[in-house]
Amino acid sequence: MEIAEFTAILHREGRSLAAAAEEAGTDAKVPTCPGWQVSDLLRHTGMVHRWATAFVAEGHTSHQPDGGLPDLDGAALLAWFREGHGRLVDTLASASPDVRCWHFLPAPSPLAFWARRQAHETTVHRFDAESARGGTSGDVDGPFAADGIDELLSGFHARAKSRVRSEHPRVLRVRATDTDGAVWTVRLSPDAPVTERGDSGEADCEVTGPAARLYLSLWNRLPFPAVTGDASVAELWRERSAVTWG
Repeated sequence: MEIAEFTAILHREGRSLAAAAEEAGTDAKVPTCPGWQVSDLLRHTGMVHRWATAFVAEGHTSHQPDGGLPDLDGAALLAWFREGHGRLVDTLASASPDVRCWHFLPAPSPLAFWARRQAHETTVHRFDAESARGGTSGDVDGPFAADGIDELLSGFHARAKSRVRSEHPRVLRVRATDTDGAVWTVRLSPDAPVTERGDSGEADCEVTGPAARLYLSLWNRLPFPAVTGDASVAELWRERSAVTWG
């Protein structure tokens, strides 16, 4: 996917997140994020948007701390979120393709990294806001969902900080049933997971379903659509795969 596509998705998803949050109310509980209210969701996502904006806009070449969470609520918090989201979209859309700045996963360029990461960050949290509002949630496009699965498996959980470890080697296969080529083989061991794209040998456990459903399931927002083989491997993922801030 291209940078412009990710930026357009970020624009749409952030607007949808804000609309769902406003409808739910900032004191509503967020079922997909136990212990959070909508206000927590807006503060976190808005902080991340501003943090990402600073790297691209200011060209920081090393990690920088985030700006902290605002002491805002209600309409003022929603306005703060919308302002920061708009600034991030504008920054990504207007940035030079060869901008140099810090980023934390492999990517074709820093700008490609930040556009992709913030599009997925915002899409998952849009789903969170819609869970607080209730009713029908918006769709996630299959190819975009497959890209997000790849980012999670081949990016986040390739890092040494991944907690998805197994004392004995196990193999988890992830297969999207509606998107060509969307298959991953995840090898679990006492070390960080190693993910290969495609079928590669036998798997102890396979999770399958539409790409959008798998995307949200792997981010622990929904149950897995279908599990075959040793279900304890899928359960290990659910217990240890949470990606936390900081």
